[in-house]
Amino acid sequence: MAYYHSKYGYRNKRKRPRWVRFLLWTLVLLIIASMVAGYFLYNAIFRNNVWIPEGNSVSVYIPTGATYDDVRLILYGQGIIENRSTFEWLAERKKYPRLVKPGHYVIRKGMSNDELINLLRMGEQTPVKVIFNNIRTAEELAQRISRQIESDSASLISAMTDSAYLAGKGLSRETALTLFIPNTYEFYWNTTAGQFMERMHREYMIFWKDERSVKAAETDLSIPEIVTLASIVEKETNKNDEKARIAGVYINRLKKNWLLQADPTLVYAAGDFSIKRVLNEHKKIDSPYNTYIHAGLPPGPICIPSIASIDAVLNHEEHDYLFFCASDDMSGYHVFAKSITQHNKNARKYQRALDLRKQN
Repeated sequence: MAYYHSKYGYRNKRKRPRWVRFLLWTLVLLIIASMVAGYFLYNAIFRNNVWIPEGNSVSVYIPTGATYDDVRLILYGQGIIENRSTFEWLAERKKYPRLVKPGHYVIRKGMSNDELINLLRMGEQTPVKVIFNNIRTAEELAQRISRQIESDSASLISAMTDSAYLAGKGLSRETALTLFIPNTYEFYWNTTAGQFMERMHREYMIFWKDERSVKAAETDLSIPEIVTLASIVEKETNKNDEKARIAGVYINRLKKNWLLQADPTLVYAAGDFSIKRVLNEHKKIDSPYNTYIHAGLPPGPICIPSIASIDAVLNHEEHDYLFFCASDDMSGYHVFAKSITQHNKNARKYQRALDLRKQN
């Protein structure tokens, strides 16, 4: 038995039993292990794990039908995940491999694994802005849209030219472009071609209600006819402040049952949009879009007209002009005439101005 000395005498110094010491050390090790595990868990779940080299966010596109492996390749390919092991560990715990959702996701710099995985597994995608204008054909529109949403141009053109679908909307393949109002729209990136068409129809119905509906009825033209005329006005001038006057000229010709003789329809009939100057040979093209040989409006729009051109037709000027040609001041504006005599004078002035520019 061991003793130790004190001023009060000798006392017994008993050792703790071995099992007590073992228990204490085990407890200490458990505390340390818990601290280490807690530190790992905190880092794996809540520590920043998204690094973006430039800017504060980056767009990630997950295609329809993508698997968890595809998502990893997309994320790792962009180099935005700092610690892949902790990302994958938490993704497995949150069952993300079975909950992959397609779409466009905006990933922010400094996001934790928890924030990122929650964003992806909940499908909290950010809409994309879809913009289209200055479109000539359905094929061109399909190509433009396919660069902004997931649907490819083939599926889009198929939907745009579906005769049964168009007939249900009171349209035909020739008047299909009537459905599209050029603007900026928000879509989910993984929108299908069918969903795109339905959204465009809803926007079309909103556009053609109330005041525009009343004005359309006053023109004695159907909506497809108004849009067709607007498409001609669109290609005649880029000056919004003279569009209503040009629309008035064509309205006057229609009322008199004259040939419209609109040069932009010849360009469309030729199918060569690089044509800058219409020649006599173009006036002989055998096409229903040739308004030099076919009376009335062409079968459908020759482009998707801007809202300004549509409103110019709805609010066309009431006047007696029947002719117009480019102004000789080369401003891009036009001069108008009530008689063919005055029109020919205006045309000669413009031709002389052109000749002078060529000489200089």
